[in-house]
Amino acid sequence: MAESKNIRDVVILGTGCAGLTAGIYTARAGLAPLLITGRMPGGLLTTTTIVENFPGFPEGVDGNELMQRMEQQAVRFGAEVLMEEVTEVDFDARPFRLRHGAGEVLTRTLIVATGASHKHLGIESEKLLDKKGVTYCATCDGALPIFRNQPLVVVGGGDTAMEEALYLTRFASKVHVVHRRDTLRASKVMQQRALQHEKIQFHWNAVVREIRDVALGRVTGVQLENTKDGSLKELPCAGVFVAIGLAPNTGLFKDRLHKDANGYLLPELGSTRMNIEGVFACGDVVDHTYRQAVTAAGSGCAAAIDCERYLASLPL
Repeated sequence: MAESKNIRDVVILGTGCAGLTAGIYTARAGLAPLLITGRMPGGLLTTTTIVENFPGFPEGVDGNELMQRMEQQAVRFGAEVLMEEVTEVDFDARPFRLRHGAGEVLTRTLIVATGASHKHLGIESEKLLDKKGVTYCATCDGALPIFRNQPLVVVGGGDTAMEEALYLTRFASKVHVVHRRDTLRASKVMQQRALQHEKIQFHWNAVVREIRDVALGRVTGVQLENTKDGSLKELPCAGVFVAIGLAPNTGLFKDRLHKDANGYLLPELGSTRMNIEGVFACGDVVDHTYRQAVTAAGSGCAAAIDCERYLASLPL
């Protein structure tokens, strides 16, 4: 369909489950998509270890391995992967003009699958113990053997934190919820479920100052600081689940693409089409409800089909 080798039919931003699935579908449709990885090739799934709930892997699969397989599948059908980060998108140009570190690319359509990033505690031990007991997804990692029948810590006070804590009660001996205030931000129903659960204990007006034990290379506990009087206490645990929120990766698009109050992209109802013709969005950059690998993959499939149909409708 391309009239020039310098103009792409499809560019996909992001190579998580949504972006790679969109790449597989558009590649199989003969559109030779270009997938640009961004700063986190493979997306958030590469921050976890064993993924046990992705269909087709009864024994589980390593998050990195799953992303590599999906990328290989997309490339097999004709997709190209570029390890770059887009720094500017010109939506006023037709075709769209995308600038990145190695130059620029022109494309008739754009599929946005830039995902979301976990908010972090911002302490050094969190970074050093990432994947060694520090995690950001109970659904992904909670059932792992290292966490079973062990005390676990959940950091946060919103609906996500309560969902994480309740989910972890299936596996943990005890779930400690650490919250910097004395009241929760979660909805009333989620608060009631968590507050009434016999396995969940709350630590109010507390923040995590240190995660133990970097020297051992695994989580053995946390140091908590009281936000009222500054006192410190140690809390033994085998894992820390950080649930203080996600931030959608939409800064690149400024105010050109429609967003909700939390910054997530807002496609047209019932589709993946954005407010600018030829732009589609999928995955965690639009989804603040489910945020699962399989739902992201389904969303990527939908975006690819919408994109393919749009290109087919253009005059030859």
